[in-house]
Amino acid sequence: MEEIPVPEAGEHDVLVKVSDTGFCGSDHSLIESGLLADGTILGHEVSGTVADFDRKTEGIREGARVIVRPTFCGRCRECRMGRPHLCGEYRRTIGIGDLPGAFAEYVTVYPQMVIPIPAGVDSRNAALAETFASALHGITLSGSEGGSVLVMGGGAIGLAAVRLLKLLGFSLIFLSEPVREKRALGEQFGADMVIDPLTEDIRRKGQEWTGGIGFETILECSGVAENIPLAMEMAAKGGAICMIGILFRGVTLPQPMTMNFKEIRFTGSYSNTHKENIECLKWMAEGKIDARPLISDLISLEELPRVYQERIHPGKALKVMLRIGEEF
Repeated sequence: MEEIPVPEAGEHDVLVKVSDTGFCGSDHSLIESGLLADGTILGHEVSGTVADFDRKTEGIREGARVIVRPTFCGRCRECRMGRPHLCGEYRRTIGIGDLPGAFAEYVTVYPQMVIPIPAGVDSRNAALAETFASALHGITLSGSEGGSVLVMGGGAIGLAAVRLLKLLGFSLIFLSEPVREKRALGEQFGADMVIDPLTEDIRRKGQEWTGGIGFETILECSGVAENIPLAMEMAAKGGAICMIGILFRGVTLPQPMTMNFKEIRFTGSYSNTHKENIECLKWMAEGKIDARPLISDLISLEELPRVYQERIHPGKALKVMLRIGEEF
């Protein structure tokens, strides 16, 4: 922890006073990578209020409640293909990119990064809209519109996926997760069946549950490399697998011909779009999703170093939420 000057809103800038910031799995990965420069400020799952802005900027007002997402140019190949989150020309982001993040009392962003929070959505829910948007992005990329789904991994994004799958009308929804408390929350979020993959035979159970057909959609949300060949084994013919969890080591496919014989659609998922965040905020305003049950630890900014060592790094926490400024 250290004290730094409050940043100023320069030309074309917006200064956001942080309310809440969630601790993301990618924050943990970056810290443990050893690649971060000294003084890097992480934190991108943020809600707050506009404290100051360049008065030449239109559409921004002081006191507005906002979340923050990356910029994009709208002109490059990726933007023109409808993938602004993969922008190759002007993608700027806080915390995990080239701008200081929101594990701080204030953060400076560009106006294009600001998304208004609708009435009826509190600051903790708003900070986790990005978590749900990441899950929604993976569901969308799978190309599936219904049927049986296996969610592998009941972390924050996996559980968000369960809730969204229920909202979107998928059936039946199965969750594979070794931690009992996360399985219980999965059932609360709408999972029809849950399984502990460490003590139960997921292959046999999957065959029983699907009548030997296999799962029509599998969302890999754990980041466990061994789950990829397992997902291919458990997928139905013509099924879809979306790798939402980020893998940091190689994957071995004992039978790659399975992809041929089953004609599996296999895709990866990265980040999310402004549109998906806006959609999740709308569902929050309508009371259709509530992210707050995901929060296992509600702490101050000053407590983060200790909680990181005692709860986050050992994998004991589900979602750590930092209560940094005035909540709403």
